[in-house]
Amino acid sequence: MQRIIYIVQKEFKQIFRNKMMKPLLFVMPFVQLGVLSYTADFTVKNIRIYIQDQDNSPLSAKLTNKIEASDNFILESVGFNYENGFREIEKNKIDVILSIPEHFSRDFSSNRNTSLFITADAINSTKAGISINYLQNIIHDFQTEQAASKGIIELKPGVNIIKRDWYNPDLNYKFFMVPGILVLLVTMLALYLSGMNIVREKEIGTIEQLNVTPIMKYQFIIGKLLPFLIIGLVEFTIGLLIAKFWFHVPILGSIGLLYVFTFVYLILVLGIGMFISTITNTQQQALFLAWFFSVIFILMSGLFTPIESMPEWAQKLTFLNPIKYYVEVIRLVMLKGSSFSSIKVNFAVITLSAILINMLAIRNYKKTA
Repeated sequence: MQRIIYIVQKEFKQIFRNKMMKPLLFVMPFVQLGVLSYTADFTVKNIRIYIQDQDNSPLSAKLTNKIEASDNFILESVGFNYENGFREIEKNKIDVILSIPEHFSRDFSSNRNTSLFITADAINSTKAGISINYLQNIIHDFQTEQAASKGIIELKPGVNIIKRDWYNPDLNYKFFMVPGILVLLVTMLALYLSGMNIVREKEIGTIEQLNVTPIMKYQFIIGKLLPFLIIGLVEFTIGLLIAKFWFHVPILGSIGLLYVFTFVYLILVLGIGMFISTITNTQQQALFLAWFFSVIFILMSGLFTPIESMPEWAQKLTFLNPIKYYVEVIRLVMLKGSSFSSIKVNFAVITLSAILINMLAIRNYKKTA
């Protein structure tokens, strides 16, 4: 135990002697948490729209005013010619065109069939789909309002739908993103720091001095990982405080359960980084390997793209992705207040993986006495 303490002391001294390490550990992650939480928002706003009004009636003007009053749309212009709007789409100055046909007011008032034509720039298919959905909702609300005020159309919905949003009643997207981004920052910090740990000793030539000491391999690995485990838990604590008091993300579940899972998860990630460090000879190689795996883990974690929307082969690969399990757990515990019974499968997978990868790292570390 005394040997492990000596290694831990050595690691902390090396970390804090580096002037650049303190800002990297305690400033940059939380700046990233703040910036990404505000910018990584999948709600679509400021949709630029051109309205082709061929009817030019008071009713079409009311519809135009309703769209202009929406928080999601910016009315760029209203015209008669469809080609003018399409040219603006080609120049990337317009996102959506709404075409109001001739005799729209007459057909609408006479309860005849009438059609509105929507054209969207679908280079960004997600934005196009959401924009069309927003516009359809506005048109439906407009139709309902006209029916209620003038009795133009008799609307008889077959089902009366009452909507209730559980766990995030205000549909605040930051409640969804902040826990996930916190997972990414903790993961990247632990992976990159541990990934360059042993290989840094190789580059500066101190690994040979450590190898000839009577320190056992498991003591060496534990002593190397423990400082970063402590730093990771500190980073997680600060991030949790920012999520709670700055972004007002609710924490409905057990904080102790969050820390227990984070503790085991960090052991797994640090073990992956340590294994990378044992198979590489330079920090550049270790950094590239850590970057390679982190990009794959992040993109396939379900944070930005729902796992259910991925191809079947990709969904199966996500079972090997540790970030996926942590993202699920932190959202379940924080937003739903889930107990251990709800996350026991995730906990079992992460625990078993942590044991296996650290055993592999210890076995792969070549120590010669």
